[in-house]
Amino acid sequence: MPVIKPAAGPTAGPGSFKQPSRKGKKAWRKNVDVTEVEEGLDELNEEIIKGGVVAERPADELFTLDVVGDAAITKKHPKKSSKLLKADEIIAARSAVPAVSLRKRASDKTTDGILPVKRQRTEYVTQKELSRLRKVADGHHESVIEISEDTFDPWTVAAPVKQKSAVIHDMRDDQKKAPKTITQKPLTLAASGKEIPAVAKPSGGYSYNPKFEDYEARYKAEADKAVEAEKKRLAEEEAERLRKEAVARSAAEAEAAEARAELSEWDEDSEWEGVQSGGEELQTSKKRPERKTPVQRNRVKRRKAEEGRLKHEAKERAKKAQAERIKEIAAQIAEQDSSLVLAENGEDSDNSMEGTDDVLRRKQLGKYRLPEKDLELVLPDELQDTLRLLKPEGNLLKDRYRSMMVRGRVEARRRRPFRKQARTTLTEKWSYKDFSI
Repeated sequence: MPVIKPAAGPTAGPGSFKQPSRKGKKAWRKNVDVTEVEEGLDELNEEIIKGGVVAERPADELFTLDVVGDAAITKKHPKKSSKLLKADEIIAARSAVPAVSLRKRASDKTTDGILPVKRQRTEYVTQKELSRLRKVADGHHESVIEISEDTFDPWTVAAPVKQKSAVIHDMRDDQKKAPKTITQKPLTLAASGKEIPAVAKPSGGYSYNPKFEDYEARYKAEADKAVEAEKKRLAEEEAERLRKEAVARSAAEAEAAEARAELSEWDEDSEWEGVQSGGEELQTSKKRPERKTPVQRNRVKRRKAEEGRLKHEAKERAKKAQAERIKEIAAQIAEQDSSLVLAENGEDSDNSMEGTDDVLRRKQLGKYRLPEKDLELVLPDELQDTLRLLKPEGNLLKDRYRSMMVRGRVEARRRRPFRKQARTTLTEKWSYKDFSI
């Protein structure tokens, strides 16, 4: 039974605070908890006694590899150790139903009493058909076939049957017609007017191992062409130089004439009228009057007459050049006509049926001129003695394309490195302003 004490009287004072002060360093060291450090030191000492610090020992001394297994597990769990895998069970499973026999068995004789419907066999030939075929093979036909002439051409294209459709026919399509030139024969660009073959047979000079006479003839022909082209280029450069000199000379003469005209228009008698005494200044020249004098008018008339005379002489020279040009064109046309007549009569030394693209006519197909043929000529020092050292030249694609242009099948076109893009304009729609309340 607990002892009941009386309540403290009013004379008893409050209990004092038993905890000492913790303000000094001595109190701090005294009340620090070092149990964790001490336990760690004890564990370290135990590890040293047992053989060394675990953290410093190598892994081979701490761990071992078990390759045998624990024999006590099979004793503790005998059911689990004797259980096979599911895959082994599926493989080991065998059906109790015997396999189907491969030998032929007799059909079941028992029926349900309903007779099956007899169907006619169509896999064999009947006796009637067999006898008919034998008669046909012997030459006895039931009906005589009469041979008549062909009444129609099987290769003709039958006219399409017009069918009425519910779609409305557009009358604008009827106005579209094929051009007249679609039925015309294409014109060759050869100056002789002969038909050029699609694949021309090259001469002996084009061979990689040519004869000396053929190679020399072709070499001289190509050299003459190169010399003529170089002469033409030099003549054009000389003509351009002379033209520039003439332009510069005429410009200098025009400037000198203009300077003389300006000098004559002003007062040419701007002389010293005399020295005035007393240090007076010289008299200044009078201003040019607004109205021209008769001398100035006559000078203008003479200049205009000279300009008209020069223009008239230039026109006359152009007319003379055109007349000379007309004569040259007429002579060329006459030569072409004579060559065509000789070709028709078979008097031409070359083959009268085939032409060459060495000389082309002036008026070509399209607005662009035909590209020049590549120079496929091997220099004498580049000729090889064996085909193993041969370097093939030429391009079959370019040759075929140029052949089509020469024969008039296609027009000469200019190569465009970039396709022309359509012009587009970028606009910003103000759809965000279209709102409704």
